[in-house]
Order: sequence, then structure tokens, then C-alpha cells
Amino acid sequence: MIVWICYGIVGLILAQFVIAVVRIEIFWKDHPRKLPKDLPLVSVLVAARNEEKDLPDLLRSLEQLDYLKDQIQLLFVDDQSTDGTSVILEDWCKVASNRTFITISSSETALYNENGKANALAILEERATGDYYFFTDADCDVNPDWIREGVSCFGENVGIVIGITQVKATGMLEKFQEIDWWLTLGFVKVATDLNIPTTGLGNNMVISKEAYQRSGGFKNLPFCLTEDLEISRAIQHAGYSIVHQVSPGMLVKTKAETSFMNLLHQRKRWLSGVMTLPFYWKLALALQVVYFIVIVAIMSINVSVGLALSLVKIVLQGIFLARIARKSGAIIKWIYLLLFDFYNFYTILLTILYYFWPSKTQWKSRIYP
Repeated sequence: MIVWICYGIVGLILAQFVIAVVRIEIFWKDHPRKLPKDLPLVSVLVAARNEEKDLPDLLRSLEQLDYLKDQIQLLFVDDQSTDGTSVILEDWCKVASNRTFITISSSETALYNENGKANALAILEERATGDYYFFTDADCDVNPDWIREGVSCFGENVGIVIGITQVKATGMLEKFQEIDWWLTLGFVKVATDLNIPTTGLGNNMVISKEAYQRSGGFKNLPFCLTEDLEISRAIQHAGYSIVHQVSPGMLVKTKAETSFMNLLHQRKRWLSGVMTLPFYWKLALALQVVYFIVIVAIMSINVSVGLALSLVKIVLQGIFLARIARKSGAIIKWIYLLLFDFYNFYTILLTILYYFWPSKTQWKSRIYP
């Protein structure tokens, strides 16, 4: 009986990837429409804290945006950095009139939310005048077509457009993080196309001003460590829908975590958001964990069957990942796809252990309960 349950779980995982590949190949949804002649005013909002190393890449990419300069408002807030972030931003924003820089004072700490980033964005949004709000992070760089494609994806009742994010990878650990992001965002794409409620993406999302204001925005969010998930939830509760645009134009690149300990800090924070998801999402994610336990159990009974099933899963998963990356204009080498499950098992196991370990969450040099 137990053996058949194990086979059933593996079968569910394999079926999941078959369905995902079919969705990509046959039922793919592309959202861009024709832009109006009078381009709308947009606001780009970036909260920065101790980002002097990566911030120049973002600023250079913003200078290359293919959009009318007088129709872009660039808004930056320094959230009490202790490095040279504020100097870089202040100097850069002095160059053009459409650039605005503010700093968070000690009296404004946790003014709207205990989450530093949510609080900073809530304060920054008070300066926004655009019809659409573009959000990215200070450690990212954006595509020249980012604004044009983001605006063009808004149809009737759409409140949020999610983009696609690629981790900038050089070493092995970074490459596996990149694949991990492709896997997560690939499933978000499939779910969103099926109209299943999903999450926002803090380093690459666009929110219409109307949807933001009707939802209450970051000012009215409950305390959370995943403010992108909460803002998307608030906007969906306000009656708006989410679309996910996976394309080269909506591709944003972000830095990788440079150490496994930093990666665990990041994943612990993310897992706190996962624990607030609906039951069906928790079940789907739990299956990914149980799969590894089950496949080891099957191998202990019959090595050849266990290896064959794991290979089928790796191949189906690899096809799914390769197709998602290609839709974004990226290519993944198959050697990394074949080895990814070894990293994934190790990372998932340690993330779960670290989540339940009695320690506080570290994020941007701050400690959260």
C-alpha cells in the first residue's frame, strides 16, 4: 500500500510538469497591446538600503529606458543606509528634473509598516504622479523596453503586471539560484495564466495607480516580510486581476546571494510568506518536498525503478525550465538542469530546518521576529 502511495506521489509530480509544458507550448498567454500615441506618465519607485555596490548597474539601465524622458518619473528613497548609497543617489538625481531622491528619517521608521521596504515604498508613493507604478530593486538592472512593455500589458480590470526576473549568475551556486527562480516563476506563470491567484514580484512588477489607491497600497498592509505578496493580495481583494508577462522586454536581472547562509536568510523570509498562502498552494509546494523523500524510498526498494523515475522527472523539469528561460530570451545549459535536483533537495531541506530554527529573520541589516 505504502509503495503505491509513493508511486502515486511521483506520478502527481510528473503529471504536474507534463501539464506545465503543455501550458507553455499550447496555451501560452502573451499580453502586450498597442501603446497609445500619447504615452502615459509612469513612476518608477525604488527603495534602497546599503546598495552602493549594485546601485550603479540599476542607474545605468534606467538611463537606457526606451521611453519619453518627460513621461518618466524616477523616485528613489534611501532607507537609512550606512554606506554610500545616499551619496550615489543624491548625485545621480541632481542631473535631471524627472529624478527625485528622499531619505527616511529616524522619525519615519515604521511609520506605516514594521517592514522597512514596505514602509519606505509607502512614503515614496506619496510623491508618485504617474498613471502606472513600476517597482524594482536597487540590486537589479532593467531592460530598455521595460516601461513600454509593462504599460502595454494592462487590459480591462488588470491591476498588476508581473515581469520575469533572472539571477545574474557566474559561479555554480549562483547558477542554481538562477534555475530556482526560473522554476518558481515558471509555476507562477502557469498559475496566473489559469487565473489562479498568485503573488506579485517586488523587483519587477507594475501596478496601476487606480488599483494601488483602491487597495490602500503599502500604507494599509499588515506587517509582513513579503510585501510583494501582500500588495498583490490586497489588489486582488479590491477586485483587480494579475497578469504575468514573460518576455525579453519584461526581463529584469537581479544579483545572486553570494553565500549559502545569505541564501538561507532569504529563503526563510520567503517561507514566512508561503505559510500565509491558501491551502492548495501549500499542498502543491509540500509535494515538491515529499517527492524527494518518496523517490529515496522507492530507490531503497528498487534502485533501477527509482533512478528511472527520477530521470524522467529531471528531463520533464528541464524541458519546462528551458522553455520558460527561452521565452524570456535566456538559455540554460543542460548540465545545470541535470544537476539541479541535487541542489534543490539540499536547499529545501536546510530551508525548512532553518525556518523552524528558533532564530529571527535577518533582512537588509535589520532583524525581524
